[in-house]
Amino acid sequence: MKRFLLLLTCLFYFSEISAQTGKVFDNLSMKSEILGMDRKFAIYLPPDYETSQRSYPVLYLLHGAGDDQTGWVQFGEVLRITDNAIKDGTATPMIIVMPDADTGQRGYFNSVNGGWRYEDFFFEELMPYVEETYRIKREKRYRAVAGLSMGGGGSFMYALHRPDLFSSACPLSAYVGPLTLEDMVARFDRMNIKYANANIENYFEEHNAISLINKMDTEKIKSVRWFIDCGDDDFLYEGNSLVHIAMKKKEIPHEYRVRDGAHTWTYWRESLPVVLQFVSDAFHQY
Repeated sequence: MKRFLLLLTCLFYFSEISAQTGKVFDNLSMKSEILGMDRKFAIYLPPDYETSQRSYPVLYLLHGAGDDQTGWVQFGEVLRITDNAIKDGTATPMIIVMPDADTGQRGYFNSVNGGWRYEDFFFEELMPYVEETYRIKREKRYRAVAGLSMGGGGSFMYALHRPDLFSSACPLSAYVGPLTLEDMVARFDRMNIKYANANIENYFEEHNAISLINKMDTEKIKSVRWFIDCGDDDFLYEGNSLVHIAMKKKEIPHEYRVRDGAHTWTYWRESLPVVLQFVSDAFHQY
């Protein structure tokens, strides 16, 4: 009888553990002095967050143009996919932070004229805020960045601008920046963005992934683990292919994937479990 009761207790315990799910909060906000406004973000907390005292690695997951901090929650199904990856052991429990880059001005970068400083906000305010508010490990090894489309471009730029901060970067269907200076000037003219001729070339070089790869210290780029994924029918295939070629020429290790698919959430939902496993390898000390 005692053995039977012990078995029932164990079965109940393990069923409770297996039934645990993570939690997503998609309407959180913080005050930004840099941007002069409140900024929203979403966060995924792993299933054991409320019952443990441990700290967790963090993935900054960036949305694309036209979405906001809810994009990966609503369309990317981050809760279901991450819970399943943690449950089946392909991903380690982690915190996922999803900031809003669609309010005030769209995009993850500082503006060319210096009037909008989103990248400064990300590094100087958002990261310190969430890493102090939640139980997040603050070493490079336990921090990763990923994103789709516009957010894929953000993933490239953030990891190239600050390779000291990220162990892994996973750009998906990324907009790698205008491929030529002329393309950037034409884009700014179409959008009626004011800029000074003196700084436009430097801005281009600092916001084009291929340019950065070609001019940066190769060892710094190598200090980040790279996973690049873009569908064979994606309209952004050219930029991603050129990044792959630039990295190959400089012998920078990276995973480059071209799968059947286009610029769609169907493609990115299939990418997310692979991203979670890839960043977990670094978190786990591969």
